[in-house]
Amino acid sequence: MLTRIAPLLFVVLWSTGFIASKISGDHAEPFTFLSIRFAIAAALLFPAMLKGPLPSLRSAGNAALVGALIHSGYIGPVMWALRQGMAPGVVAMVVCLQPLATALLAGPLLGEHITRRHWLGLALGLAGTALVLAPKMELGPHSLAPGAIDPLAVIAAVVALASITVGTLYQKTTGSQGSLTQLAFYQYIGATALALVLAFTTETRAVDWTMEFVLALAWLVVVLSIGAIGLLLMMIRASAVSRVTSLFFLVPATTALMGWALLGDRLETVQLLGMALVMAAVAMIRGWKRP
Repeated sequence: MLTRIAPLLFVVLWSTGFIASKISGDHAEPFTFLSIRFAIAAALLFPAMLKGPLPSLRSAGNAALVGALIHSGYIGPVMWALRQGMAPGVVAMVVCLQPLATALLAGPLLGEHITRRHWLGLALGLAGTALVLAPKMELGPHSLAPGAIDPLAVIAAVVALASITVGTLYQKTTGSQGSLTQLAFYQYIGATALALVLAFTTETRAVDWTMEFVLALAWLVVVLSIGAIGLLLMMIRASAVSRVTSLFFLVPATTALMGWALLGDRLETVQLLGMALVMAAVAMIRGWKRP
């Protein structure tokens, strides 16, 4: 049952993370916040280490590296780019290249056969995502005008894209053995270590402990760091990685729908068209089977 609903549940949970991250980002610097979030997640997963045989030292090290990449290496640069003033739509457009980047690398690295149907689905997904995000791009002096974007923010967005892509592929090649819960614990150890290093070397580590911040932190730890990431790891282990990452195409559309339902954001006709394209693209890619 969980296997069947995992893709839909993952997309919904993952999409809520953008709202919660925006709230938490107003009260703490990116890597300071991530240090706290991932340390709590590791503490909650620690009881799993007391059950059954522990993963090998090599498996634990691989998991820690994956965690540093797909958690701190991905979320940290995204939050940092947003704090530098980069428009959320621009950041999302860069990160949404992940399914394409993963497909390009999955063939030579994992031996996954990418068909023409798959490439067509990826193209439709990118086009649909662009339409969903188009009204949010905010062309002007603080978005895409020449010289308006901090080059470091662009680099941060590209680093986030590279981190989630490489981390996902590495997880597929090294994370097939052992308990997912135990491996997730080591992932958050690696993520916490990287976040702490960056927090102590680049930030003031000041935190505004408001109730709003605490609630956003709790949601991100329990629902995202444990729930959504657990579903992602389960799907990567069970399916072709290029099919799993196609789900990220649904995130911008789902986030836009949440903004409409919860925050009263307006949905443009072009966004509805983009959502239709994205759903068609994911259906096309998810229906693809490796020969």
